[in-house]
Amino acid sequence: MSSAPVQTGYAPVNGLQMYYETHGAGQPLVLVHGAFSGIGTSFGRLLPGLAQRRQVIGLELQAHGRTADIDRPLTIEQMADDVAAAIRYLGLDQADVFGYSMGSNVALHTVIRHPKVVRKLVLASASYRLDGIHPGLMEGLGEMTPDMMYGSPWHDEYMQIAPRPEDFETLFAKKTEMDRGYTDIPDATIRAIKSPVLLIIGDSDLIRPEHAVEMFRLLGGGVFGDTPAGLPASQLAILPGTSHVSLADRVELVVPMINAFLDAPMPEAT
Repeated sequence: MSSAPVQTGYAPVNGLQMYYETHGAGQPLVLVHGAFSGIGTSFGRLLPGLAQRRQVIGLELQAHGRTADIDRPLTIEQMADDVAAAIRYLGLDQADVFGYSMGSNVALHTVIRHPKVVRKLVLASASYRLDGIHPGLMEGLGEMTPDMMYGSPWHDEYMQIAPRPEDFETLFAKKTEMDRGYTDIPDATIRAIKSPVLLIIGDSDLIRPEHAVEMFRLLGGGVFGDTPAGLPASQLAILPGTSHVSLADRVELVVPMINAFLDAPMPEAT
């Protein structure tokens, strides 16, 4: 692994003091974590292997991890703007972005709203329409209460690292309200993404496999690759024996495929 020391700091973006930490050296890869999570619970097992050959920058979003909440709603679009602003604050013209769970939605909106800051995109457990999620799951999440998360790895991490641990109930309420306002992304918007995208889901994820295939087709995938045109720029991986939560533990599968995808040359502009 690179001997570059871990660096931590706070990026002043859009009224936030956004926590970040950097590992390794090389082409930058920005990590965008899941809901109620910090860098550790979303990427703790994956990060060492990714940082062996690139600079990995973990961000913690509004009200998550070490980033304190501020007086504004929690929205995917605003968090996407925050990610883009953090990339610029760190002096990067472009970065690869890897989003997991809620972070995949944030990363997807980042490339849509700020395409110039994203080189390649890795989306783990991403959906672009509400019906891409198994029926009933979002309704079930909407009926949850904060105490149902007590004792979970996400709540334990929050209690340990949040600047104001007493804000967990506020985060829970804001996240629940955000989910109620979920907005589908038009097919044409997905089709217009220029950055190569690696889609990853578990075969027993909260995302329906059919939805991942639909998204892959919009990104230029689902074609016969043994033609003069060759393989598409985007890729799809469905991990066997893998649930939504366990995806982040499948180091032996996820790290090599992400490294191979990011290390491949960029496709020629058309």
